[in-house]
Amino acid sequence: MVQRFPLEVIRDRTYKQRDAWWTVGLVDPLAARLVWLVAPWRSVTPNRLTSLAFVVGLGSAYAFWRADYPWLLLGALLFHLSFVLDCMDGKIARLNGTGSPFGSWLDYVFDRLRVAICAIGLFGGQYAATHDLSYLWVGGIVVFLDMFRYLNALQMGKVRADLNQDRVVQTDEDSEAGPVVAPTPTGNESPVWRLRNFLVRHRIRPHLFSGIEFMMFVFIVGPVTKLIIPVAELSSVLMVAFELLLIYRLYAYTKSKTRAAAATPERVAA
Repeated sequence: MVQRFPLEVIRDRTYKQRDAWWTVGLVDPLAARLVWLVAPWRSVTPNRLTSLAFVVGLGSAYAFWRADYPWLLLGALLFHLSFVLDCMDGKIARLNGTGSPFGSWLDYVFDRLRVAICAIGLFGGQYAATHDLSYLWVGGIVVFLDMFRYLNALQMGKVRADLNQDRVVQTDEDSEAGPVVAPTPTGNESPVWRLRNFLVRHRIRPHLFSGIEFMMFVFIVGPVTKLIIPVAELSSVLMVAFELLLIYRLYAYTKSKTRAAAATPERVAA
């Protein structure tokens, strides 16, 4: 047993500066209390929580495969629980200083496998029940976009690190965050800026639809509303739009860095 930290300390040490609105509103409040309960136990390690999240994800995939609506509800609940557990592993690692490079690898691999297996369970189960090929096509798109967004974020982090060596390589969450925006002192900012500042003050990323919302809408909102294909299609369109925005921002960033590098010798010469 180790020291049990107060809940306020756990929030300060484990909450990210900015996160997806789904995580801030629907995951962090539960995950922080669960961390408060289990953090004193050294047997509760980040890697074990990662593995448990994957096992719960397998249960979600099985429930999805059964295809009937009560099973879809159970699958959605288990998927959310698996995501809560997956968030807990990082919080435990930050709180107790027990993170490791292998743990980061394990978390990455299990996350991708969980999404792929749950997609097989959800869309494959619906195809088995209805013989509608649309479920297979949409399921394939979901798996592809999930894989692409992670690979894209990793490569973008490497590009940014190469351009600016004093910055660390960004994670998937960091690359989606966007710049911190301080409230303007005049109080005359536009409604868009007021909304953006409000979100930042409450730890919510200004980008309201990113990878986390993509997964949650596909595997929770879709099954719960019984609108699996429409929700997945809309989520996919929004995910593609978000990735294109990130690509455009990276392009603009590289152009600005290139111009700055080209101008540096002129300034030195002057």
